Amino acid sequence: MKNYHKVLSNNNQVTCRFSSINESTAKVNNNFSLKFVLAGCKVYQIKKRKLSIYPDYFLPIKKGTLYSNITSLGTHAQELSIGFDNLFIKDFEKSCLQSDKQLLDNNINKSIKADEFTENIYPFKGNLKYNIGNLKAQIDLNIQDELLLNEYLYHCLTNYYTLYKQEVFAKVEKLHFLHLSTRNEIYRRLSLAKEFIYTNYDQNIVLEQIASYSCLSVNHLLRTFKQAFNQTPHQFLTQIRLQRSLFLLKNSKYPINEIVMMMGFDSSSSFIRLFKQKYYTTPLAYRSRFKSKNQFYI
Repeated sequence: MKNYHKVLSNNNQVTCRFSSINESTAKVNNNFSLKFVLAGCKVYQIKKRKLSIYPDYFLPIKKGTLYSNITSLGTHAQELSIGFDNLFIKDFEKSCLQSDKQLLDNNINKSIKADEFTENIYPFKGNLKYNIGNLKAQIDLNIQDELLLNEYLYHCLTNYYTLYKQEVFAKVEKLHFLHLSTRNEIYRRLSLAKEFIYTNYDQNIVLEQIASYSCLSVNHLLRTFKQAFNQTPHQFLTQIRLQRSLFLLKNSKYPINEIVMMMGFDSSSSFIRLFKQKYYTTPLAYRSRFKSKNQFYI
């Protein structure tokens, strides 16, 4: 398993690292960075928050943030980290978030800065996933063309900003409150609710725990969660459990009954029913697609 740490001439950095189970690190983030887990699971701790990151989500971390992480769920994890130099970030803010005339006049436009990029969990999908895959393939081949690599980094940052707008701005606008400051604060608390569900999906969690963690009343949580995310907390919990079960069916030899218990489902029958409703196949049929490939990580 190959580890690498590549620093470009403009101080953008790409790091790919394999780590063993329970292996932990602690550090201060030197630059705004995006953390991806390509295999396994990494649990990041930022102050009192614990964020479990799997291959279908990623985590942005601000410059100066003290964090630690530990490998969980299996024998190893593969983490890909992209660190963006401050000047690269500033140029991105100017070029992407200002008009052409402002760029030519070198005017300063009020825009979202890198330190405003909230440290929440975001879905790893679409163009971002495509560009990250291409970037990793180029580095795996030891490509030295920095122009090409920086173009990939630029596109990754653009893809992240697009996701950020989709996940934050659009959902903030859905909240039925008059003042923008109130909508922003409610969204921040709802993000904590999603974070709690995402990290504790395998536990027998109840609404009161989610509401307490997000500093909302139960009724307020139920009403605003549905407004912002078009699903209830229970529906989101089921979605995460099904996504995690896909990973285990593909990458582990755990029996289905054991996966049911690990994911927190009530019974095998309810798991199979929900799985078929979501993916139009049975867990056993899904697993059989990958059985011959021996891609078992855990």
